[in-house]
Amino acid sequence: MHDETEAVNILSAIANLQSAQEYQELNWEGSLEDYLKLVQESPRVTRNAFQRIYDMIISHGVEEYVEHKKKITRYRFFKDYAHDGRDAVYGIEQSLTHLVDIFKSASRNYGTERRVILLHGPVGSAKSTMVRLLKKGLEEYSRKPEGPCTRSHGPTSRMTSRRKSSPWSATNCLARCAKNPFI
Repeated sequence: MHDETEAVNILSAIANLQSAQEYQELNWEGSLEDYLKLVQESPRVTRNAFQRIYDMIISHGVEEYVEHKKKITRYRFFKDYAHDGRDAVYGIEQSLTHLVDIFKSASRNYGTERRVILLHGPVGSAKSTMVRLLKKGLEEYSRKPEGPCTRSHGPTSRMTSRRKSSPWSATNCLARCAKNPFI
């Protein structure tokens, strides 16, 4: 009897977290004609994966400072303010700037979009943390009005926009950058 009550409580808690309206907002689906109307309203929908990642990083802001007579750019995205700095990355601003520059040039089709991005360095140099930040950032950015990912489902001309927070979608977006930047 106690197990049944607990199961009902769990199911009601899950039901309270679900909203049909929110689901519809986060999972748009329409015809090619609907998609073209969406593109007219917001051309940003057609951004490639590199443009989406670069825009996400820049949307958090940029700080510039001078150290040893050299101008250094710090991207606020890597401070992880959204999660109280739990995955913040400090002290490697030049490496982070180089990574962001790669995303920037790839977003502008300067040739780096055809390369595989390989993060290498000693143990503890924040490689996994940077990827985790990019993944979490894409998940959250895709839920915002400026960040949805829209794609086609083949010859049926049905289009969908996935904006829900899904580890698969962010990981897939990062993994497919080098193979096909137009996702």
